[in-house]
Amino acid sequence: MSDPRRHIPRTDALLALAESSTLSQAALKAAAARLQDAARRGDIAPGDVEALFVQEMQGAPHSQTPVINATGVVVHTNVGRAPLGDAAVAALVDAAGYVDVEMDLTTGLRSSTRGAEAVRALLDACPSAEDALVVNNGAAALLLATTALAEGSRVVISRGEMIEIGAGFRLPELIESARVELVEVGATNRTHPRDYAAAAGQAAALLKVHPSNYRVHGFTAEASVSELREIADEYGLALIVDTGSGLLHPDPALPDEPDADTALREGADIVLFSGDKLLGGPQAGVILGRREAVAVLKKHPLARAVRIDKLRLAALEAAVRARSTPVHDYVHADPDELKRRTDRLAEATGGTVVPHDGRVGGGGAPGHPLPGWAVAVPGEIAPALRGATPAIIGRVHDGELLLDLRCVPAHLDDEIAGRVRACMS
Repeated sequence: MSDPRRHIPRTDALLALAESSTLSQAALKAAAARLQDAARRGDIAPGDVEALFVQEMQGAPHSQTPVINATGVVVHTNVGRAPLGDAAVAALVDAAGYVDVEMDLTTGLRSSTRGAEAVRALLDACPSAEDALVVNNGAAALLLATTALAEGSRVVISRGEMIEIGAGFRLPELIESARVELVEVGATNRTHPRDYAAAAGQAAALLKVHPSNYRVHGFTAEASVSELREIADEYGLALIVDTGSGLLHPDPALPDEPDADTALREGADIVLFSGDKLLGGPQAGVILGRREAVAVLKKHPLARAVRIDKLRLAALEAAVRARSTPVHDYVHADPDELKRRTDRLAEATGGTVVPHDGRVGGGGAPGHPLPGWAVAVPGEIAPALRGATPAIIGRVHDGELLLDLRCVPAHLDDEIAGRVRACMS
């Protein structure tokens, strides 16, 4: 008997099928080689190689699968944090071509106003800031601020704010990767202004970090921004405040979440946060503050290394200028409308309506519930719902799959209902 592997299609025969494909020759050859190797191992039949190759070359040119977020977590890091609104998406698409990101169209010469309109939008939205700078992400903003304002010196931080965020990423290690020494003061649960003052004599900056992924309750104490301002003035130090989640102004729906405007009014030189959380924009590190302090950051060589690209500058500007964003709408979802939609989904699927608290997520408002409802259906269908495009993800709890519509655009309710019915049958 002949070896069935002799019937594996040749590479040139496969490539001949892809003459109209938009994929590069390198991508097509790599796809052909993967399928041929799978057939040699016996993972697929040699006769299936051709059909699978055609299927792959006609698929999406990228590997990211669209997701319908029915978890109730608004800023869900695992599925890309803040979803962009229509205005931000349109701005991003416009910026994908040639744009005047560093060109003065009046003179035809190179300009030095890269990101100026995004900065203007931020200053319009937060007038207490005198200047702004946008970098690649929140970690880059923190690294740049501490390096530019305290390079070769010390930064004083509360021991209770030496935090680790997702994927084992520790902020102290980030800061100390530059020529900056961190000085820990206070205790895990209680740090007083006098603790900062005791270490301020040989430092260049004070750093206050919002412990965004957890809350410490009970016998606790922390120094306020205004108290740290007094110490900074006495010793001639810079005051850096990392608010984390990107709230510009106080929000009654999130009563314990720090905001940039309040921190600036209480005396912070620099306030920084992520753009893809409560601000509702793309990944970015937003820096607001006093004009002199921001100027120091702009002039530092590291600013070039963490510079943001034109696509996200455009999306950020549009998100900040928009009347609302999906993140804002989801956090402030109308309870009555959510209940009506949930009831309809339960009726359409045979599921059960149960109380369910949503969350901000992404390190925002830890422990703070967003009261709502979910539809409980059998947990066994969760893998099937995740396996199609778009994927539907919910929360599996005690053998049930909870589908929370808080972060689902209303026009997708019927699609969810149809997919759930199909999986259950």
